[in-house]
Amino acid sequence: MEALERHDLKCLSHALAVLDDEPVIVLHRPTGTGFEVRIGGIGDNFQLHTLLAHVLVGGGHVAGTTPSVESVRLATDPEPATGRTRTVATGSFELLAPDGTPIWNEGLPDDIPVVEGHRLLVLDEPAYRRSWNADRFFPHLPGKAELIRVLGADETRAWFARTSPGTDRLS
Repeated sequence: MEALERHDLKCLSHALAVLDDEPVIVLHRPTGTGFEVRIGGIGDNFQLHTLLAHVLVGGGHVAGTTPSVESVRLATDPEPATGRTRTVATGSFELLAPDGTPIWNEGLPDDIPVVEGHRLLVLDEPAYRRSWNADRFFPHLPGKAELIRVLGADETRAWFARTSPGTDRLS
């Protein structure tokens, strides 16, 4: 694994970790709501964060900062961006593993733990204001995140029961 941290192999290791057509159970801690989101082609968690905010905040499912149209375009457009000014994306969430440890924006969607056959991600209020350059890690690989369904209260409660104490808002 240490060899994959070398700069010349980092892109290869990131490419091998890209998820395609992957369902993720997303729990929003502040509201106690749950969602199934399908992701693909996402090169890092900055891009994932932008797309989750687009789907959940922009879709009216949770409160937060809706990403700009340009930052969403940069994350999803099949054509790579060229000759443009810098676009900044702003964070809406704290990304957490089910045990409460942070999932860093600098990481990969592959960092989201698998729990009982499903990737399980907990979103919480951001601990601090963060922003980043809205470019994507792989310029020629458009990302996608689509809401498959809003989980019912019982199913959401069952998923929250699989998280660490303190991340369960439904008790």
